[in-house]
Amino acid sequence: MEDLKATRLLAVVTGASSGIGYNLAKIAAEHGYDLVVAADTPLAEAVMDFEALGAHVTAVQVDLATSDGVQALIAAIGERQVDALMANAGHGLGGAFLDQDFTDILHVINTNITGTLQLVQHVARRMTDRAKGVGNGRILITGSIAGFQPGSFQAVYNGTKAFIDSFALALRNELNNTRVTISLLLPGVTDTDFFVRADMLDTKVNTGPKADPHEVAKLGFEAMLKGEADVVAGFRNRLELALSKVLPAQALAEMHRRQVAPGTGRSHPE
Repeated sequence: MEDLKATRLLAVVTGASSGIGYNLAKIAAEHGYDLVVAADTPLAEAVMDFEALGAHVTAVQVDLATSDGVQALIAAIGERQVDALMANAGHGLGGAFLDQDFTDILHVINTNITGTLQLVQHVARRMTDRAKGVGNGRILITGSIAGFQPGSFQAVYNGTKAFIDSFALALRNELNNTRVTISLLLPGVTDTDFFVRADMLDTKVNTGPKADPHEVAKLGFEAMLKGEADVVAGFRNRLELALSKVLPAQALAEMHRRQVAPGTGRSHPE
């Protein structure tokens, strides 16, 4: 039994309590991975779901915006070999930049960027050291098509995703000569708790169509296994991304404003 257990792969998934991260962890469990999962919200129910699929699960409820939180996750991983890292933790912040509390702004930046980079660097170093001998590593980073758009009334979040999108593709190039691959998942509007947490329930984008988080996660997981550079979830998002590359920046900013400015989700008489 011990030898059989030792053959199981290990995946680390952040933001795993709900949404895309929950589904990434669930799909990994279905593929025979054991899990180390982290989130800043309770994980007990998610862990039961993962264990029901046969996974051995280590769960850590921590704030990945803090170095202490990331170090607690690293400690939970310990010396175990990580075969796949799905760095998915992140959250948004709606509203006008000048109206936002700067503590909230820093939390978005430190969750989406600083904590992600700290974890990715630690795991990727160990993966590349191992890959010099035998084996390889897979890393999936959740970016966003928002990173290609000037995010009026979501300026900080879009800015963090612009950083993450660029970082992931750059790191992939740096690791070209290793057996470690970096894949970038580019979701658009997805049916998760994002809009509640970002205080964006009264926006037009929240009342429109949303992608299924399981389908988004499945696309990302498959891209990671294949070692693909990036994957955009859904035709509508691929079209939106294509427009982001050809339209003037201010036109994009105005389009974004109409979707996410506070109050745009309210019904107005014709």
